[in-house]
Amino acid sequence: MKILFLRCFVIAATLLAVIAYGENKQTNYKVANLDSLGGTTSGGIGINNRGWITGSSNLDGDQIVHAALWKSESPIDLGTLGGPNTSSSILWPIKNKRGVISGISQTDELDPLGEAWSCSAFIPNIGHTCVGFVWKDGEMNPLPTLGGSNGFAAGINKFGQIVGWAENTVHDPTCNPLSTQKLQFLAVVWDSDQNLIQTLPPLQGDSVSSATEINDKGQIVGISGACDRAVGRLSAAHAVIWEDGSPTDLGNIGGNAWNTPMAINESGEVVGFANVAQGTPFNAHAFRWTKNDGIEDIGTLPISEHRISQALGINKKGQIVGISCAPGFVDCRAFLYENGEMTDLNTMVPGYTGFLVFANDINDSGEITGGAIDADTGEAVTFLATPIHGHHEDDVAESFKTTRADRHLKKDLALSERARQMILQRMGLAGVPWME
Repeated sequence: MKILFLRCFVIAATLLAVIAYGENKQTNYKVANLDSLGGTTSGGIGINNRGWITGSSNLDGDQIVHAALWKSESPIDLGTLGGPNTSSSILWPIKNKRGVISGISQTDELDPLGEAWSCSAFIPNIGHTCVGFVWKDGEMNPLPTLGGSNGFAAGINKFGQIVGWAENTVHDPTCNPLSTQKLQFLAVVWDSDQNLIQTLPPLQGDSVSSATEINDKGQIVGISGACDRAVGRLSAAHAVIWEDGSPTDLGNIGGNAWNTPMAINESGEVVGFANVAQGTPFNAHAFRWTKNDGIEDIGTLPISEHRISQALGINKKGQIVGISCAPGFVDCRAFLYENGEMTDLNTMVPGYTGFLVFANDINDSGEITGGAIDADTGEAVTFLATPIHGHHEDDVAESFKTTRADRHLKKDLALSERARQMILQRMGLAGVPWME
């Protein structure tokens, strides 16, 4: 009996030790840089459970950007809704596994009111209108607006429901007079057959709304606020979730601007970014929201210079990815947040010589995509980070252990202007006076 008891005790202790080791052991990743459409800047925005990556890439010459799909290392050019000098892009994670993709594209039409519209923060603005698109079966088609000239398509779920926002014909008095935005816009839901299903109202007292992401249960997240500049700021006075078409305020972490949900998983966990203090200058931290716990500031990487962060993607396990930066975006790093801890993803990539600048999405297998700097060329590239399963710390070379520490503490990571512009475009701050 004593021997049996001792055997059971040893087995139990061993199991507990294995579990503890598994919980404490850091996962590492194998990273691959993916090809561009010919230019020197590209970035991954979404990765679905088939491993397909969606995002955007500059064409040769770096004057035009196109929406792109990576099923392998080489991207598929999704085209645009306009001529050869127009741009398109994908700005929110695409989880649809049937090859239906949503994003934004310029058209050949000049904007009759001279508006810059929301698209101008993400793609080069040449004075043309910009609308949401749906791409499927190799063809890109426009999504309807609410009567105005412009629209914007963000996330899509497995049923082909697409969320975004679109202009109506109302000249909104809450638009900032110093900006070019004039018309009101509301959150909308389309289906993949290019039909407008419904509009989603703002919170009471607000005049505009925008929807950013939708899960397979039909829960939708986005923003509610004033027209302002139609890019963040006071347009995002409130982060909201719509259930059955009714908005609920998610709260804030101290600020009255830039409160923006970026992703929602099937459990209803929401992540995004929000200002930490009152006022309109961009001063945001990543946040996580759950129905039970409310909104939580998850901070920045534990690097003394870092003051800004955004949570950009989340999977069913609750793993969160994003970007953490120093003021001025002169030092930005991709992060992974799990078990209450934010970790520099650069400390988890043995053998990778580049630098991971932002992580934008993570699928349910733990694969991550985003933007990186290629060490050999200095180009801003799309990356795919794949978990190394069964990896043991003893297998990690001493050189990687040293590199990992250096990457975490290194302070002279001055990014090139190309990389900095990639970051500003990912954050929706390109061409936007974000310090005002």
